[in-house]
Amino acid sequence: MPVETSDDPRWRRSREAMLNAARVLLVRDGPPGVTHQRVAQEAGVGRATVYRHWPQPEQLLLEAMSGVELPFFLNLAAPVRPWLRVQLRKLAGELAMPAVVAVSATLRYQDGEDPQMAARRARLIGTMIDRLAAALALAVAEGELDAAPAPDDAAAMLIGPLNFRLGMQPDVSDDLIEQVINSVGTWRPEQFHK
Repeated sequence: MPVETSDDPRWRRSREAMLNAARVLLVRDGPPGVTHQRVAQEAGVGRATVYRHWPQPEQLLLEAMSGVELPFFLNLAAPVRPWLRVQLRKLAGELAMPAVVAVSATLRYQDGEDPQMAARRARLIGTMIDRLAAALALAVAEGELDAAPAPDDAAAMLIGPLNFRLGMQPDVSDDLIEQVINSVGTWRPEQFHK
């Protein structure tokens, strides 16, 4: 039996079918739904075929995530502070999932070994930074926030503490989320907004 390679159209078709299946599962069931077995069932291929393309589950999930819009910090709305509170709570819930923890570790520790992994990591981080920068710029424009920190710093201030807490403890409290939001600048009381 001939070995399939990336030059083989069948190899490319089966890979794309599996990625499409993984993306459907990701959107429908979230990161925990993207498993080798479920992708194989959804794509109509054998589980061994999925393993040949992605030996580690986090590789499969990461590649599926790279083709789907990140669900964080979307649908920006003023007032920004309550919107940001909801978004950070959602992010904390996702960051606590074992599948997301695995992808995060993969992004953190393997990007130096794999240029494609480094590019995916940069794209994911850039998207988060850009969305948070837009949110804080809106908060400043609306008079909610006096000034916003640099975009990279804002992302570290808003997301970093959640990552740290979830790495050490299983929960992010509402009080912590409030402290994280307060860390990016001086928020004005609602009656003083534009």
